[in-house]
Amino acid sequence: MRTIGLIGGLSWESTTIYYQVINQRVREALGGSHSANSLIWSVDYTTVEDLAYDDRWDTVGELLADAGGKLEAMGAEMLLICSNTFNRVSDEVARSTNVPVLHIADAVGAEARARGWRKVGLLGTRFTMEDPAYRDRLAEHGFEVIVPEREQRELVHRVIFDELVRGELRPSSREAYAEVVAELAEAGAEGVILGCTEIELLISDKDTVIPLLPSARLHAEAAARFALGD
Repeated sequence: MRTIGLIGGLSWESTTIYYQVINQRVREALGGSHSANSLIWSVDYTTVEDLAYDDRWDTVGELLADAGGKLEAMGAEMLLICSNTFNRVSDEVARSTNVPVLHIADAVGAEARARGWRKVGLLGTRFTMEDPAYRDRLAEHGFEVIVPEREQRELVHRVIFDELVRGELRPSSREAYAEVVAELAEAGAEGVILGCTEIELLISDKDTVIPLLPSARLHAEAAARFALGD
């Protein structure tokens, strides 16, 4: 079994999803009390959050590349940045290490493609929803990507940073997100990518009119498959 290296703490609330899902999938595949060989380097989220708001992405890249290098030195055979927003610097991490870096957009895009969707909504931080590189990477999987209107993007972004990364799950925010998803459905989306790993702590398919793709879970499942040699 290959050893998985997780660059976490982005935020730690969603990093727990990765650890749980990876170990669940390994146990399902191997049976008994098996669990994954894994390493986690958890960064101080406030540090990288402040850098992102200051548009200092070069420094973010250096910080996460350093984390990836430490994980590689400890034996990691693949790396994941446990975040959609901060996969923006995945190329920097890949250039600084000698092991594969699994991009979250590829894990999610592969699932949307497998479902045959042609138009897909995207929710996430403002950085993710407005980053053409992230949307283009998703679109490489063969579908159109749409995002909410500006006012709704601001609402989605605010809930993530003011509530979800702090462990606050408010029913009013769940209802607001469901309304945003409904409007994306009216615009032709066949499903919606939860392009922030914390969003799946708040909302699920049972709350919405169209299916949702939980990015953290899909990313973690892809890592488990890699670890098992699939």
